[in-house]
Amino acid sequence: MTPADLSLAVLSAVRSAVDGGELAVAVPERVVVERPGPGGAGEWASNVALRLAREAGRPPREVADVLRGRLVDAPGIAGVEVTGPGFLNVTLAGDSVGALVARIGDEGEAYGWGDALRGAGPVAVPEGTELRARVVAEAAGRLVRAQGGSVRGGGAAPVPAGAGRDEAVLGADGSRWALLHPAPHDLAHGAEVLEQRARNPLFRVRYAHARSRGLVVGGAALGVVPGAGPVTGEAARVLTGLLGEQPAVLVAAARKGAPDRLARQLVTLADAFFDFHDSCDVLPRGGEKPGAAHRARLALAEAAGTVLAGGLSLLGISAPDHL
Repeated sequence: MTPADLSLAVLSAVRSAVDGGELAVAVPERVVVERPGPGGAGEWASNVALRLAREAGRPPREVADVLRGRLVDAPGIAGVEVTGPGFLNVTLAGDSVGALVARIGDEGEAYGWGDALRGAGPVAVPEGTELRARVVAEAAGRLVRAQGGSVRGGGAAPVPAGAGRDEAVLGADGSRWALLHPAPHDLAHGAEVLEQRARNPLFRVRYAHARSRGLVVGGAALGVVPGAGPVTGEAARVLTGLLGEQPAVLVAAARKGAPDRLARQLVTLADAFFDFHDSCDVLPRGGEKPGAAHRARLALAEAAGTVLAGGLSLLGISAPDHL
């Protein structure tokens, strides 16, 4: 179960409680789940009970208890605990890391695509022939179509590209990143997108993907094949959380017609990949024999590369195996 799946499960619990007459509230459009804060429990937490308490006319913990009863037996959930003023803290069943990695392997670069916008009104995107407006509109269109939606013109125009941001100067990939990564109200990037060094976010994202592919190739040479399974450690937990959040990120970026949101999330994901990569031996060293831990780490690294490649593709940017 991914965070997006859990969010839907919590939303379903709210809807079920309303339909059953246990809560008198309007069902929200979406429910956010995030990692528990200090004093929390489980793997994921939601403050939905606190949000609904005023409308329900009941204490938040009482609302949380109602939702807990509806959620605790849902598939993929091992336990639900109410903490603090009314937070729902959820522990997932089984090998949640392995299940997530397996799902990414099955869906490939289309992981996170869906039909969240099917039947919704068209998303407004910039129109016109100005370079940055055109590139943003194209990327936003790919995001929206990946969620089953459609686009229309009339969206807010970004700050114009300015001189020296076109393909002739920066190349196709560099130009798109320069125009898409900054928020629309910020100036586009310049020649710094061509730097082959860690301070360049585009380089970090593409290098993380290339390093992921290199690990898979190196693993094959050592007889290590990716195998979904549990992976321990804080860096692995953070990376797994970001991978699980990717479907929700894609939906949010599509709803807003905002490819910059996806671009910045890819940078965060790449940084988390390198933290994971540096925190453990993904592949065996020296005379160490390959084991289940190596296979699981390699599968997680491969999944990160797949998600990075999928995100870059939606932005219209290539993800080479070598840099």
